[in-house]
Amino acid sequence: MNTIRVGVVGAGRNTIDRHIPGLQAIEGVEVVSVCNRSRASSERVARQFDIPTVYESWTELIEAPDTDAIMIGTWPYMHCAMTLAAISAGKHLLCEARMAMNADEAQIMRDAAHENPDLVAQIVPSPVTLWADKTLSRLIAEGYVGDLLTVEIRSSGGTFLDKTGPLHWRKDFDLSGMNIMSMGIWYEAMIRWVGEATRVMAMGKTFVKMRKDENTGVMRAVRVPEHVEVLMDLACGAQGCLSMTSVQGLINVNEIILCGSEGTLCVEGETLYGGRRGDDELHEIAIAAEDRGSWRVEAEFIGAIRGQEKVTHTTFDDGLKYMQFTEAVYRSIAEGKAISLPL
Repeated sequence: MNTIRVGVVGAGRNTIDRHIPGLQAIEGVEVVSVCNRSRASSERVARQFDIPTVYESWTELIEAPDTDAIMIGTWPYMHCAMTLAAISAGKHLLCEARMAMNADEAQIMRDAAHENPDLVAQIVPSPVTLWADKTLSRLIAEGYVGDLLTVEIRSSGGTFLDKTGPLHWRKDFDLSGMNIMSMGIWYEAMIRWVGEATRVMAMGKTFVKMRKDENTGVMRAVRVPEHVEVLMDLACGAQGCLSMTSVQGLINVNEIILCGSEGTLCVEGETLYGGRRGDDELHEIAIAAEDRGSWRVEAEFIGAIRGQEKVTHTTFDDGLKYMQFTEAVYRSIAEGKAISLPL
């Protein structure tokens, strides 16, 4: 078995908690280099994981001959440039979500991946429903709900509005682009069971208009909504509603409701409920062990490089779909009108 050598650009929390340990746990895989935002933080990660080489710049790491694959763990503002550089250097790549700043960048990334089919290009997937995706898809396909009529997704982190906090990178348009809270994560999960939207109409609200940039001390405008409501028409004929918020204190909810002509499915946390016409109430639906999905991102990436499997979670094609949805929502809020998909 040939050793696969991986270089890491950007070592944030998810990279440290999941990707580096996940890669190092695979036989025949070595994480050989790292480049973070500063030399000090790069060296700290290198010491923590016994990574032998620290590079001063991300371009140097990607172009160096000591790697076969690149893990991109930066914020979205660098994803497109780094993806193109990795593909140009002939390297496989695993890119942290969200895929890009906007749909145009995602399209460029997707096209570059298609032009180089010998290279594995994978986006870190939405993890929220991995455990239930297969069962949800099967039940809908088997007709459990009949004709699907409505899809509702609601996500609230349970926190009150922070009026004085600094400008977090997720609220910084220059770093996160058109990505809004966990909206893209939930939409990506949704298209696994019911497919894409064809039209969206959205309203969003930013309650704190200015926040302090911790790096510069300068107050900057906040351009990413803290609360959003999205209505959508789906290609399958259903109507959807997506509600995301970071300002509802004590309301910690992650809920999916799929209603059809003959049945209802409901996901609350990590429990699946269902009921059909004639039932008095919803009941818990057990998920068979062989159907219960789990996090295997790093294993799938390496398996795809070795030709043992195909990337399913998540392809650049699916990443483009959720980035087009993300931009459509952002544009709908800004323009006050419905936006058709695909863009």
